[in-house]
Amino acid sequence: MLKAFTKADYLIRETLLGLRRGGWMNWAAISTMTVLLFLFGVSLQASWQLEGLLNQFGSQLEVSVYLDSGVQADSLQATVAALPEVTTVEAVPKEAAWQELVTDLGISDIAGATEQLKGNPLVDALRVKARQSEAVPTLAAQLLNLEGVNEVLYVDEAVQRIQQLNDGLRWSSFFVISVLSLTAIAVITTTIRLIVMARRHEIEVMQLVGATQIWIYLPFILQGTFFGLVGAGVAWGLLIGIHQFLYEVVNQQPDFIQFVVNGLRLTSKQTILLPSSLLGLGCAVGLMGSLVAVRKYALR
Repeated sequence: MLKAFTKADYLIRETLLGLRRGGWMNWAAISTMTVLLFLFGVSLQASWQLEGLLNQFGSQLEVSVYLDSGVQADSLQATVAALPEVTTVEAVPKEAAWQELVTDLGISDIAGATEQLKGNPLVDALRVKARQSEAVPTLAAQLLNLEGVNEVLYVDEAVQRIQQLNDGLRWSSFFVISVLSLTAIAVITTTIRLIVMARRHEIEVMQLVGATQIWIYLPFILQGTFFGLVGAGVAWGLLIGIHQFLYEVVNQQPDFIQFVVNGLRLTSKQTILLPSSLLGLGCAVGLMGSLVAVRKYALR
């Protein structure tokens, strides 16, 4: 137990000593990591927000099935629900549809409006949601062939656009993460190499007294991890500050509150995943940069 404590104490002291001697190079590494992780956090949030908007829009791309006059929606609900591409089916009786339409038009006298038109002019309908956006055209064709179905409406072009945007978003996120990671690794590698060169005389002495390569260069590896941790913490603080600022601005713009707040609000899972992703990427990039930096000297 005492031996482990002594080793940990040595690693901490050597890591702090290296950071203190690094001087402005430490701040260069930390500031670069902060900027890169901040941009990564922004891009990650943007990806989540866009995916949320796409999913919200995609959930509204339901197939509207209008039945023949006299056909009850309940009579076809079970048949439609049995189709493999269908997730949910909502029966809309013509009475409910008529009441909703009249309410939307701002007419308070529903009975009077019905009497003027000599009855309810609408028909029963079904609101069907597909399992996947790609299945909407096929599902619409199947529904149109059912007996008692008069018309089927859906937004074909919007379905295709949603799929294209999802694919583009996936590749764009991968490209951004790759570029930011490579840039951060290069910065950390350069910084650690400069620190190693500044302490080369101490390293030579340790090698002469028989210290192992791992024991010599482990503090430098911990320094790179430290850069990632600090950069992730600062980037997370900046993201929180921007969120608070945007919420205050939104509160002064009532016309846009619903849209903007819903777009910026993170789920409980995303609230945990965002700082975890920043810490994970920061530590991974810092560790990778440190390993690349010390590898050249450790193999001598």
